[in-house]
Order: sequence, then C-alpha cells, then structure tokens
Amino acid sequence: MPVLPTAKLSRSDLADLNSFLVVEGHRSFTKAAIELGVTTSALSHSIRNLEARLGVRLLNRTNRTVSPTAAGSTLAKRLAVGFQEIGGALAEVDQHRDRPSGRLRINVLSDGAKLLFTKSLPAFLDAYPDVSVEIAIDDRMVDILAAGFDAGVRYGETIPEDFIAVPISDHIRWVAAASPRYINRAPRLETPDDLLNHKCIQIRTGQGVIYRWDFDKIGDRRVIDVPGQLCVNETEFGIQMALADRGITYCPEERIRAHLDAGRLQVVLPDWSPLGAPYYLYYPGRRQMPPGLRELIDVLRADSSTWSTRGRPA
Repeated sequence: MPVLPTAKLSRSDLADLNSFLVVEGHRSFTKAAIELGVTTSALSHSIRNLEARLGVRLLNRTNRTVSPTAAGSTLAKRLAVGFQEIGGALAEVDQHRDRPSGRLRINVLSDGAKLLFTKSLPAFLDAYPDVSVEIAIDDRMVDILAAGFDAGVRYGETIPEDFIAVPISDHIRWVAAASPRYINRAPRLETPDDLLNHKCIQIRTGQGVIYRWDFDKIGDRRVIDVPGQLCVNETEFGIQMALADRGITYCPEERIRAHLDAGRLQVVLPDWSPLGAPYYLYYPGRRQMPPGLRELIDVLRADSSTWSTRGRPA
C-alpha cells in the first residue's frame, strides 16, 4: 500500500490523516465532523484529497454506512498507535510549560453541568486561557472513548469499569420536594410509603428506566416505585413542574437550593433524605491524562466542597 514518505509529511497531511482516523473510528462523517469541529462537506473533501494523494481508496461509502477498506483498516491501526504516541509526547512536553494548553472534550450529566460546571468553568477558563473546553451535556450513558471525549462526569455507581474515576464532589443529599400549595392541599406525608397516595413527578433515567426513589432514616431504607401522571427525563423540567404545583419531584437538594431558600419549594420527608454517591470525573486509564484535565479536576473539587455538605443530616 502506498504510504506518504515521513520526511514529506506536511501539516495538511497530518490533519487529513487524523481526520481519516476519526471518521474510521466513528464510521460516520457526521459524528466525526462534530468531534473535529468542521463541516461534513469539508471533512469529506479532506478524505478524498488524502485518498487521491495515496492513490488508494480508504473508505467505502454508501448513503447510510461508512466502513474502511482493507487498506483503510490497516492504515487506521497503524495511525492509532502513531497518534497515541504523538499525543503522549505532546503531553510530556506540556508538563514543562508554565500552564497547560490544548483542547478538552467532556461529557457531563445535566445535573453535574448545572451544579459543578456553571460555577467552576468560568474560573478555570480565566486561569488557563490556553485550554479550550467543549462540554457535551447528555444524561445517556455514553461510550466516551468511541465518541471522542477526553473524560465524562457521572454518579459514582454508574462509572464503567476500566476507567480512572476521581470524585469531584462530596456525597449528594437527595430530597423529595413540592410547592407549598401542593403540600397544603395534598394528603399528609409521614413515611415514604405515603407517596403512593400522591402525585409524583416520575423520572426516566438516561438508561431508559423509571427511577425508583430512595429514602433512608437511620438505616431504615425504603425504595419506592412512585406513581404519577407525569414523567420527565431531566431534573430541570421536573423542578419547573413542581413549582407549577403538579406534584412532588426528586432531585439533589442543591439543585433546588434557591427555591428552598425563597420558599417556592419545600422538602417533604426531610428525615428520610439519603446521601447518594458523589459526582465522579472519569477518563481512560490507558491514555495519558490530557493537558488541563488535572487542573480542571482540582478546580471542580475545590468549588464543590462549598455546597455538597450543606444540609447533611446528623
């Protein structure tokens, strides 16, 4: 198979080879274009130019699928090793800089984005102006390696195996809450089982299942499959519906801190509010940590310590 001579590799050659590797990994021009931050037509043009220079077809394309040819598959395997070595070498060089530089792509739960990143990210960007950050907010469980992310943020018990996971918050207090208007006109609540007689705003998780609400009181743990006329798949909409007197929602206490302080929402069954797993940032263990990721972890951990322990029951 023809190969571009190493001595004659230009910046354009390296960019096109990297583009090819990303397309081959995603098996999609659209997904690869999103990761690379270019248009699909520009990416397709780059691959065609690369194939023309090599004189070999690298990808089979149809209206629905993209797959490597035999030559493309061989080239992709070699490039993956080579670019990993290049990335590692650049990361080692970056350690000698006063400040990290590069690009970070992070996949984050919507609650984690709201609680952690909206507060911490501006300070991080100011402190490290040579690091660019892309945040993808997604409650689904994403294969961050296949999707081209450097790291992800999820609750501790949901982290996939074979990743390095670092806690970036304390344990999270989960609460059930409703508007005063709903509470005043609804049946009395004394134990979690009483929720079976209430309008609860159900939650469909990123894994596609209806979440069962957890409660704990001095070791007495209850898991309730709550009833409800309404089901949502994000915390924010559930909060808005609770504010509209549509029932009881369930979420991290800090997500509704402002509403609690203002009296717009009230915690029900406060003695039963459990402490759940912290947020974790996780990244592939077999890759060198990208420049800037360690600094981002430090900023997130420092900021989250100011809120995560508030309201913790004795």
